Amino acid sequence: MDFKDYKGVWVFIEEKDGEIPSVSLELLGAGRKLADKRGTELAGILIGHNVKKLTTPIFEYGADKVYLYDQPIFENYRTESFMKALLECSNKYKPEIILFGATSTGKDLASAVATDLPTGLTADTTELDVEEETGLLLASRPAFGGNIMATILCKKYRPQMATVRAKVMKALEREPGRTGELIEETIDLNESDIRTKVLEIVRETTKKVRIDEADIIVAGGKGLGSAEGFQLVRHLADTLGAAVGASRDVVEAGWIEHPHQVGQTGVTVTPKIYIAIGISGAIQHIVGMKNSGIIIAINKDPEAPIFDSCHYGIVADAFEIVPILIQQFKAALNREEVSHVREV
Repeated sequence: MDFKDYKGVWVFIEEKDGEIPSVSLELLGAGRKLADKRGTELAGILIGHNVKKLTTPIFEYGADKVYLYDQPIFENYRTESFMKALLECSNKYKPEIILFGATSTGKDLASAVATDLPTGLTADTTELDVEEETGLLLASRPAFGGNIMATILCKKYRPQMATVRAKVMKALEREPGRTGELIEETIDLNESDIRTKVLEIVRETTKKVRIDEADIIVAGGKGLGSAEGFQLVRHLADTLGAAVGASRDVVEAGWIEHPHQVGQTGVTVTPKIYIAIGISGAIQHIVGMKNSGIIIAINKDPEAPIFDSCHYGIVADAFEIVPILIQQFKAALNREEVSHVREV
């Protein structure tokens, strides 16, 4: 295949309830770095209905171009309609790289598009780079159960495609007033051409654990020995008003539910403070929390890999040190409350 006609980095921009999810803005930041390294343009592709107003933040977060499909048939996401639009646009303008968020929508659409083009697709990427001269996308992700990092290449096909997990990339600072080229496209597509119909959208009413939104997370691993030992994590989290996280081993052991799992097969988090207790530090866990503001590790094994990824490390038995920390935190919080009462 001759690649000389393939140019530019694209980001598929999701739209949810009239807003752009943070993962799409994060990908614009990552795409900007790739595009600059290649000396090419960054474009967002936005598909929906009554979404033209969302092109403004796409430019302000780093895009040079926006390809817009704004038609009633795209009011609700359906694989077939969105795939047809993206395929048409890709075949017309030939991007070198297309990035998608590793969301339910992004993964569904990316896999459908990759199959039809056809090209390769790297799923759940956590690191991105590009070879400056060749344009070869270096998409890295944990493999073999999180024991190694694998960099996956697509040497024979274009465009190169990857889905990227939320929270592993950083959005650029918004630049108000920044603009670019808006390219409005239309596609000849009718409801009779689409095999699926949206009859009703039911909003989920059950309360979901959202540790990815927490400012402080206390996470525990198999080093705590048992479900009873894991209660130590809950006690410290309660003291700090923090969310509870866990390693994959803990979830698989049944000590806590899957929504609390941090890592490649769980949730990616970026709290201000992440406290890892009894977590050895497997790669698949590290990629889920490495962008935290401050990482504090407590482990009695001085050789534990977690100490290579933390800002502060405590080599100690968690059952000895954590109760002391809880006591000290409670005392400090009580002093703060008393001080506040006096000021009032």
